[in-house]
Amino acid sequence: MVVTRPRSDKPKNPRISNKTFAAHPASVGPAANRNAPMASAEPIHRPGEEDSRLKIYLLPNLLTAGNLFCGFLALTRIVEAELGAPGFEMMIREALFFILLACIFDLLDGRVARMGGFESPFGQEFDSLADVVSFGVAPAFLVHRIVLADVFEQHPEYGWLIASMYLLCGAFRLARFNVLATYAPSGGSKEFIGFPIPAAAAVVASLTLFILWLEEKNFTKGWWRYLLPVILVFLSFMMVSKVRYPAFKNINWRTRTPFVKAVIIVGLVGVFLILWKRVLPVALPLLFTTYLLYGFIRPHISRSMRKGLEYEDDEDDAHPDDPPPPAAVPDRGPS
Repeated sequence: MVVTRPRSDKPKNPRISNKTFAAHPASVGPAANRNAPMASAEPIHRPGEEDSRLKIYLLPNLLTAGNLFCGFLALTRIVEAELGAPGFEMMIREALFFILLACIFDLLDGRVARMGGFESPFGQEFDSLADVVSFGVAPAFLVHRIVLADVFEQHPEYGWLIASMYLLCGAFRLARFNVLATYAPSGGSKEFIGFPIPAAAAVVASLTLFILWLEEKNFTKGWWRYLLPVILVFLSFMMVSKVRYPAFKNINWRTRTPFVKAVIIVGLVGVFLILWKRVLPVALPLLFTTYLLYGFIRPHISRSMRKGLEYEDDEDDAHPDDPPPPAAVPDRGPS
């Protein structure tokens, strides 16, 4: 008598459990490829595949953190300032100082990253987030606090609209910059499309400093402060415009300056250090306003004059006393 055993769906190999088949359903059934390797729970790293780990460099990101911290301190001083109260002008000056200090941190973090080869997508995104706070929220809230809230006391929504327009245009400007930088990751561009948001914040802060200096005893009632909302609206449109500005990313710090020119530069720096309290409220607005207007003048000047003003580090900027270039070396590809 022949005894037939009932058919079982369990695997013949006792070391393979049902959990294994449940985790890999593609390995069972008539359509399964018996020769295909079993899927692994861990991702397979193929040779030559780009490392997807985040690259966070300490020094440039530390400078960016200083930028963000200055923006937070500026907002704190603006909130604590009471219009018309004793010490109001001093608190506003401290807020302006922190915004301008954030501009210095923003200038340094990019230079340090490029000089040391520390550029990374993380640093670019972190820098944009810090810029939104220090150069978007802080200047908009500053103008709203000292002017717009007083002018549109009966209709505060108008003040909100003007301040938020500046903030939104600044955020759009940063988003557009990041997108364009993504498509041109190597080398970057020598010019900005639209007025940079750190420069826009510097214009607002320096002009506010100038108005405080001009009407130190009568700022809360002076008519000069009503220019700030107009400037804020104008800067909003300039940030999202197509006007091009030099980025000054390729300054040749090794350029040999003539002796007379070097003496003049050293003399100006000495005067600024001695009389900075009197010079700063006038020099800063002139500097940043000149940069703002330069975007309109730039297309109408000659290329040689433009190159002299922007100090571009081009290959054809050879000095007469420079030694001849070495012989060309065959390209061996990336090292």
